[in-house]
Amino acid sequence: MSTTDAVAFWDSVYAARPAAGDPRPNARLTEMVTGLPPGDVLDLGCGEGGDALWLAGQGWQVTATDISAVAVERLAALARSHGLGDRVSAVRHDLHTSFPPGRFDLICAHYLHTPLDLDRATVLRSAAHALRPGGRLLVVDHGSTSPWSWNQDPDLRYPSPQEVAAGIALAPETWTVERADTPRRIATGPGGRTAEAIDHVLLIRRTA
Repeated sequence: MSTTDAVAFWDSVYAARPAAGDPRPNARLTEMVTGLPPGDVLDLGCGEGGDALWLAGQGWQVTATDISAVAVERLAALARSHGLGDRVSAVRHDLHTSFPPGRFDLICAHYLHTPLDLDRATVLRSAAHALRPGGRLLVVDHGSTSPWSWNQDPDLRYPSPQEVAAGIALAPETWTVERADTPRRIATGPGGRTAEAIDHVLLIRRTA
């Protein structure tokens, strides 16, 4: 699928939903980041913008990116309406072809899954190289299929955090895996429906 088709696909996904007035941050983000000193953070695949807004509210300077111009424009408007326009820079990037410039203290990739072509290992390797020394890369993936997921393929297999780390293939003398596990939680979907969900959590720190 071409870049143009991918942009059109994700624009249509977000355009089909009403804009969220107060999107919530991901549970693993708040769990992992609370208590860290604020700095510069990059949100890969910002979507509705809940993570970016929460981070900005905690004092982080946020660069938030998504392939969808609809998602990016909505986030920029939300940030302004929440009085966080000076802390959130919402920019469109197709991570298949470009990566946001800069150096960051934290880079988050929550549920960066797509039915389209995306070399995730290359994207996450670029993210690791964009960290400042001491900075962290937080990757949270689905480890199970929720009843409301867009992908209900019964044969779908979710790579483990260890497999994701191996695929990124970072030099151990420069990057350290600080966490790689599969916690469970009760997730809430559309209409308030709940179900147990498994997350695959990978936290990598740049040590040099």
